[in-house]
Amino acid sequence: MTLRVGVVGGGQLARMMIAPAVELGVELRVLAEEDAMAASLAATAVGDYRDAETVLAFARDVDVVTFDHEHDKLVMRARLEELGLPQPEWAAVTDSAQLQEFLDAHGGRAVVKTPRGGYDGKGVRVVSAGHEADDWFAALAEDARGGALLVEELVDFSRELAQQVARRPGGQRAVYPVVETVQRGGVCVEAIAPAPHVTARCADVAAHIGTTIAEGLDVVGMLAVELFETVDERLLVNELAMRPHNSGHWTQDGAVTSQFEQHLRAVLDLPLGDPSPWARWSVMVNILGGPSEGGMTDRLPAALDAHAEAKVHTYGKAPRAGRKVGHVNVTGEDLDEAVYAARATAALTTDAVILLFSPKQAFSHGDRAAAGVRAVGCRRARLSADSPVKVSRR
Repeated sequence: MTLRVGVVGGGQLARMMIAPAVELGVELRVLAEEDAMAASLAATAVGDYRDAETVLAFARDVDVVTFDHEHDKLVMRARLEELGLPQPEWAAVTDSAQLQEFLDAHGGRAVVKTPRGGYDGKGVRVVSAGHEADDWFAALAEDARGGALLVEELVDFSRELAQQVARRPGGQRAVYPVVETVQRGGVCVEAIAPAPHVTARCADVAAHIGTTIAEGLDVVGMLAVELFETVDERLLVNELAMRPHNSGHWTQDGAVTSQFEQHLRAVLDLPLGDPSPWARWSVMVNILGGPSEGGMTDRLPAALDAHAEAKVHTYGKAPRAGRKVGHVNVTGEDLDEAVYAARATAALTTDAVILLFSPKQAFSHGDRAAAGVRAVGCRRARLSADSPVKVSRR
């Protein structure tokens, strides 16, 4: 009998489950929010995932259901506190006076987040006065559910890491290497696996945090734990994603078992695959925005010709400034070479700025002829072996 997995959410994460589902002989069905979404190839229903009857009707025709959506961040913070895990100081605030009280106690600046619906930098704001979130408080007051905003201390971190763990219902786990992620404007632009210069102790702590959350929350499927590595060498939990995650896209070409295949195995309670990396280094660079004129397919020939070692994954989305429309994976034994190839390939597919060599040397596709020379023909700049590769810092 063919196993059927239902995915609630029709974005690129569902899209990237299609190939491993075919390989496993699994029938993938998708409840998409609208027609022509990234996972339209597997979409069998279109409807509002917030409507219980719509979701229940969709669930009746599949063996298991998995959700490609965010969770309530206030609930997350409370559960992490119950588990005794390290995280930024936080509070639920219902008005500007409570927010100001938190600010006064935490150095005058803090991060405010909407509890639901935020991702890729949306629903996140750094504030220095209580009234700077008045519009969000007003929106909460108009919402029949009411509620509060989440406020967190502004963490002094040296870099961001991500730990992925897969878990099946019976408790079997698979732990991936901890990776370094780089964010720009709240959006992940790059991931390097494993995290450069990570100590054995740091890797052990990250894995322990990930497995503790997976067990404590009874996670089934993929779990991504986004972490701050602080300047005093602590790890703090930043965000959670109980689904495949951008920080794990490198696994498509860099690990024995990709996060997308692993997620399907886990939700179906099948034996988990090996999470080990194929190569010493894997680099993932997101393609943001795409070309301002034409489509991604117009740019692919030059990108693929310039770097045959690069694997380009597109999401079937129309180009739009800041939008994730694809990503590039490169694996290899030399980190400098892998970073260069991944960034240069991504740069040839978009008009967004890509920092090709270092944070001081911005690269944009711009003039295609000139960009081709810069991306393909220029001398590679060696990255320091004593510091992690960076694209930007928030």
